[in-house]
Amino acid sequence: MASAASSSSASAQSAPASLLGIGQVLAKLTPDFPDLTPSKLRFLEERGLVHPARTQSGYRKFSQNDLSRLRLILTMQRDCYLPLAVIKDYLADVDAGLNPPMPGAALPGGASILQTGRRLSRDDLTRESGASPMLVQDAFTAGVLAPADAYGEDSLVVLRALVELQRSGIEPRHLRGFRQATERELGLIESALMPVARRRDPSSRAKVAEMAMEIAGQLEVVRSSLIRSALSRIAP
Repeated sequence: MASAASSSSASAQSAPASLLGIGQVLAKLTPDFPDLTPSKLRFLEERGLVHPARTQSGYRKFSQNDLSRLRLILTMQRDCYLPLAVIKDYLADVDAGLNPPMPGAALPGGASILQTGRRLSRDDLTRESGASPMLVQDAFTAGVLAPADAYGEDSLVVLRALVELQRSGIEPRHLRGFRQATERELGLIESALMPVARRRDPSSRAKVAEMAMEIAGQLEVVRSSLIRSALSRIAP
């Protein structure tokens, strides 16, 4: 990681015109990540996930490699709900010249976290998932999917899973409890973040967003473990 930082510093001296300021980075990334802010970029730097160069005046400058790295980090957070600690470990292995498996890359339905920026209409969503219009409507009614003007890859992944579940006799109405469990988890996350959320300054708002993703990722780890444990009793 130190080599990445020193490389960025060297590039700031040798080719400053090729580097990007925070405003330029935001302009390139916010179309796909509208919640990205300068505070969040600084937070990712503080956590050691990205190492922008610094000018003599102290301004951050990002290379094209930094930009690609940020896009990957944000995609892994958004699409796989991965904690920053998991993402940081993955990037450390990459920086060390290893070829680690992508955390969360094998998603249901063959989707990849590298697929970003797609926006699907309801017709597109129905066609690409192989779902019937009735199944899509049942998913909305059960609260498994939320009606919207456009849908992302996560909605496509969920709907493909619902198609497969339907083949096993599991309908969206059987999954209403999932929505209720999600609301309970949201309550846990909000309670945990309350002390930080009360501060109201921009840095705290960025930390709230990152901590929420971290906690959600850890809850997913616990949930997955409980499911695997229960399955072992069904099919030892």
